[in-house]
Amino acid sequence: MKSPISIIGSSIFASSILALAAAIATPAAAQTAAAAPPKLIVVISVDQFSADLFSEYRSHFTGGFARLLGGTVFPSGYQSHAATETCPGHSTILTGFRPEHTGIIANNWVDQKAPRTDKVVYCAEDETVPGSNSGNYTVSDKHLLVPTLGERMKAANPANRVVSVAGKDRAAVMMGGHRVDELWWWDGKAFVSYAGRAVPPVVTRANAAVAARIAEPQPALEEPDWCASHDKAIPLSADKNVGTGKFEREAGSVSKFRASPAFDAAVLALGAGMVQDMKLGQGPATDIISIGASATDYIGHTYGTEGAEMCIQVANLDRSLGSFFDVLDQTGVDYEVVLTADHGGNDLPERERDNGLPEAQRADVALAPANMGRQIAAKLGIAGPVLFGDIPNGDVWLSTALTTAQRKAVQAEAITRYKAMPQVAVVFTAAQLAAAPEPKGPPENWTLLEKAKASFNPARSGDLVIFLKPRVTPIPDPTHGYVATHGSPYNYDRRVPILFWRKGMAPSEHARGIETVDIMPTLAAQIGLPLAAPKIDGKCLDLATGEPCR
Repeated sequence: MKSPISIIGSSIFASSILALAAAIATPAAAQTAAAAPPKLIVVISVDQFSADLFSEYRSHFTGGFARLLGGTVFPSGYQSHAATETCPGHSTILTGFRPEHTGIIANNWVDQKAPRTDKVVYCAEDETVPGSNSGNYTVSDKHLLVPTLGERMKAANPANRVVSVAGKDRAAVMMGGHRVDELWWWDGKAFVSYAGRAVPPVVTRANAAVAARIAEPQPALEEPDWCASHDKAIPLSADKNVGTGKFEREAGSVSKFRASPAFDAAVLALGAGMVQDMKLGQGPATDIISIGASATDYIGHTYGTEGAEMCIQVANLDRSLGSFFDVLDQTGVDYEVVLTADHGGNDLPERERDNGLPEAQRADVALAPANMGRQIAAKLGIAGPVLFGDIPNGDVWLSTALTTAQRKAVQAEAITRYKAMPQVAVVFTAAQLAAAPEPKGPPENWTLLEKAKASFNPARSGDLVIFLKPRVTPIPDPTHGYVATHGSPYNYDRRVPILFWRKGMAPSEHARGIETVDIMPTLAAQIGLPLAAPKIDGKCLDLATGEPCR
């Protein structure tokens, strides 16, 4: 019996998991009674898949997204916090906790007590490993402070199996948690896991198939007719433009493979192979697999969200998801799917201005803490750096080497200077955030303070939290590297779809805003899993009504 992983990437749409469906099919099981828990939970996070993208393209879906539209649809889900990055977002999906409680306040933060020269800490690393740094690290789950649904399931019944597969290590770790049966991510060369883990045959096959795929050139992908209106070049420099790409790739280009539809196809195929090889959903207890599809994020960063590239990506992802579900169907397992995203995304400002958003602009390099800090240090007569962090849409740290008097003076000067910058919306101090009440009410109505509170962890967050104004992109120069990003507290970055599907589910759609932290308790209720203390931030949802469970 072949695994579906062996057929990655052969068609014009970069892959077709369905090709071996007949070979791997098992007799379909009778439909499970509605009251019975599903035998397999499948949780899919599409990195940077905003509610805006979902809404824009939903009328064109014919594959996997079309199937999900036949279930329960929340078109306005929220990564309700302000830290709209990959690691914080993934930490909310299967824990039921916001980043203030998961401890994952950003992809990276500054820890001036870190036992190495590099004081930047990556969210999914163990910074105590000798010789490591934030760019060359040992992957670890140590910074996730709370359990995932899979961990809770396994604690209640060791027969539950927990699997996590993703295009990024932080996605796999934050959705899988601390106690997993299998956890695999793409490291830029192959699918890998923690050191010392046995490599299952399906991963070996996956790596061989992906290597062969990368070794081949990729011709231009077909552009659906409905993408033609997006096919317009946006010049960024004399020799760089975006908006018209079709994912042509020379043989051997790993970076172009990663920022293409073929990457998601590979991750989904590995997930399908895990379901088959491990016979997930066919044991005595409910199993769970989480899948992190990362290509949409890489494409959004590389080309923006509104060009031909993203339109082609969404079309391919719809197709690949459909093939993935078809393979799952043929196992005969009663499975439930939840699909959401870790955050949304903002298009590049050059195209936004072209589309009638004059406020869209790139951040002034003077906002960078290193640049701002030099001016402050010079004015106050302080030697050495005084501020740490990146161009802020979030945390800035004061040097711990400052005296109490210096710290007070530096903070006051930084607040004054940042508030005077025309691109800055607001500046909060750690003391303000620590004293702020917990957010309440619909997430779409939260203030900037409430959004910041939901991301604030006093042990890790900055001394200042600074938000730029809407549509200000914290990438000053788009000519080298990424052209667009996310990370703001605004709804284009916070708002994501949340879709539930199970065979026999009555279709419904609910306009009310819910949070990604509501996913875990909703699934827990469906499988009859009590949630022990501490009290989570999320709430169980009645999928028929969209209201909280009674």
